[in-house]
Amino acid sequence: MGDVTSGMFKKIYQETGLESWITSPTDVKLLTLQRYVRLFAYGGSTIILALFLSHLNISDQQIGLFMTLTLLGDVAISLLLTVVADKIGRRRMLALGAFLMTASGIIFALSSNYWILVMASVLGVISPSGNEIGPFKAIEESTISHLIPACERSNVLTWYIIAGLAGTASGTIIFGWLVQLLQVKYSWSPLESYRIVFWAYAAFGIVKCLLALLLSTECEPAGEPVSSTPPTRSSETSLLLPQQGEDERPASKDSIGHPSPRPWLPTLSPETRVLVVKLCLLFGLDSLASGLAPVTWMTYYYNHKFGLSEGRLGTLFFVAAILSSASNLVAPALARRLGLIKTMVFTHVPASLALAAIPLPNNAAVAITFLLFRASTNSMDQAPRQAFLAAAVQASERTAVMGIVNVVKTLSQSAGPVVTGIFAYRQMFGLAFIVAGALKIVYDILMLIMFLGYQTVEERAQQDVECDNGAESEEGAAGYEEDL
Repeated sequence: MGDVTSGMFKKIYQETGLESWITSPTDVKLLTLQRYVRLFAYGGSTIILALFLSHLNISDQQIGLFMTLTLLGDVAISLLLTVVADKIGRRRMLALGAFLMTASGIIFALSSNYWILVMASVLGVISPSGNEIGPFKAIEESTISHLIPACERSNVLTWYIIAGLAGTASGTIIFGWLVQLLQVKYSWSPLESYRIVFWAYAAFGIVKCLLALLLSTECEPAGEPVSSTPPTRSSETSLLLPQQGEDERPASKDSIGHPSPRPWLPTLSPETRVLVVKLCLLFGLDSLASGLAPVTWMTYYYNHKFGLSEGRLGTLFFVAAILSSASNLVAPALARRLGLIKTMVFTHVPASLALAAIPLPNNAAVAITFLLFRASTNSMDQAPRQAFLAAAVQASERTAVMGIVNVVKTLSQSAGPVVTGIFAYRQMFGLAFIVAGALKIVYDILMLIMFLGYQTVEERAQQDVECDNGAESEEGAAGYEEDL
């Protein structure tokens, strides 16, 4: 019985990718912790952001405009910091982003002026959606891809994503009930209780800055790892399956020598540019849909339609984030069996249907059920998507490509909140969720059509190695026959 139990836990340990994360370098663990801290702060601010602005007597339309301008500001900041990150230093860029996060939190804790708050959110880092904002995600994912072999990448990225979801869950429930406790037990006004959240947000920015400074020089692109034994599988799922003897290690300083100075702006190959255009169009469509239904608007919707308090909202979105985290544990196993693209699409479609169904019931329990069902499948595509993107481009292009893609996603997402604000102002709040779900389903169909069977750069390199090895074997056999 003990052997069976031990074998079962070992199987779970391997299938969920936890083994890959635990054996990963310390820098990967620090990056994962940074994501947890950051999303903890985002979760706390998101749960009260729209309510905070509403208590400042800001209209729904202006709240939507605020979110849109915030996302547009993020486009500029993210583009600037990600395209030069590999030149200036990834650690410095992460620390700078954390400083901007702290500055935004302090201004929100002190100011009540709409335009000052807009400027703080545009020039700083405030998440209006509860999701990633700023340059952090692109730089961190590029660094993880740099440090981890391709065969382990999806496993590690899964736990990186789970850390963010766990952070969001913790932030929403802790700050949601903290705000309600301050209002009910200590008779604080809503605005006073909301400002405490922003002070905490600034403090978490400082913590994140310190964590960024702890990263080693291995995170910088000068020592890009190369595979000492190329993988032998050519299928899409080889990105997720470890190969015997495969080991990626950074090149030594002696082998690197003195590299020529890198240009400030990245240079992308023609093939990569075509790929980036396609992915930007598809991810932009998905992000536009996400912008119509961010967590901030969802909390506002459930608060106004069903009267849920801050504490109950915190619990609801805590459970949603936990479900998202749990579902991500299944993603690596699915990707190994179905492939990256099929996993992305087949898990995303049910979530899109649930999103479109949220405004249909007038019963809070049914609407909450749709929300939780969506949460249980909505993020399962994230790790496979990032693994696909990392494998589809050259290693030297990853940071720039991920930054460009994230900028396009944010730019597309920025159009959504202001549209939802107009819908809410005209008493058609639910229509935003229906349109968002429909757009996401269109994205899923196009993704399947355009990329099913697509061979990435790494997969083509594997096939070339296989062909070379096969040719060498044939030559060796022919030579042996001649000797006989």
